[in-house]
Amino acid sequence: MRGTLVVAVLCGGMVVVGLGARSAAAQAVGNGTAETGARTASGTGAAQQLYAEDGGTRERLRSIVVPPKADAPFTLTLQTEWVSTSPDGGTTTRVNARKIARDSQGRIYQERWWLVPKNGGVESQMSAIEIADPHEHTYYRCSLVDGKHTCEMTTFAPSTDTVYNMQGPRAGQLPNDAGVVLREELGKRWMEGVEASGTKVTTIYNPGVFGNDRKVTVEREFWYAPTLGMDLMSKRVDSRYGTQTFTATNLVLAEPDGKLFEVPEGFKVEDRRQEADPAATDN
Repeated sequence: MRGTLVVAVLCGGMVVVGLGARSAAAQAVGNGTAETGARTASGTGAAQQLYAEDGGTRERLRSIVVPPKADAPFTLTLQTEWVSTSPDGGTTTRVNARKIARDSQGRIYQERWWLVPKNGGVESQMSAIEIADPHEHTYYRCSLVDGKHTCEMTTFAPSTDTVYNMQGPRAGQLPNDAGVVLREELGKRWMEGVEASGTKVTTIYNPGVFGNDRKVTVEREFWYAPTLGMDLMSKRVDSRYGTQTFTATNLVLAEPDGKLFEVPEGFKVEDRRQEADPAATDN
């Protein structure tokens, strides 16, 4: 049986890339996950047979970090582009655009949209809404694709006093002869009406650090806006995972609509704060 390439990607969430049968994997992607494996049909009658295939890859694409900074409200559209290179030299480019907002209390609203092929004629779809409250220490994730109309509530550990070190590692040798870090200051420039400082960090890993048989170079360029406490542009080039570029656009420095930080109407809250690890909270 010929496999069908299935790609399920959520910016800032899980990306599942694999080769599987259309009947099994495509259905799973439609439900917001991607799984392979034979399962027995429930109920009476003959067991359902599904095409099963070992292997595949699961990766997590992490988006920009949005700290719960107080008294620095904004609304913006984050443009994401992820370019991965195949062994034959070809590239695959996936993109999306999503809304992010923060109010003066430090509460954060984020939309999650599927990454789709660039210029591929496929429309993206908003898959989830996330709301983080640094005062109540609650984190809501409201799924829009499973049809259940539920918001999972877990713990959001940071507060408005939490210090976020956005400057990356210092220049110098890595511990245990793992490699070296180089830093280059790129100066300042105005982005979306806000002054930002640019930095380029290059990390060179020696052979054998993570099974690599030669040196691996990871480059990260980011433009940090002190008034907002976050990066307005971040680009990461890593031969293992491709090139990831996050760019803030349509920045509005004003108080966003307060309704953004409320659980959507018609959604039921499932309290899972006892089940989740607060240290695993990610915004």
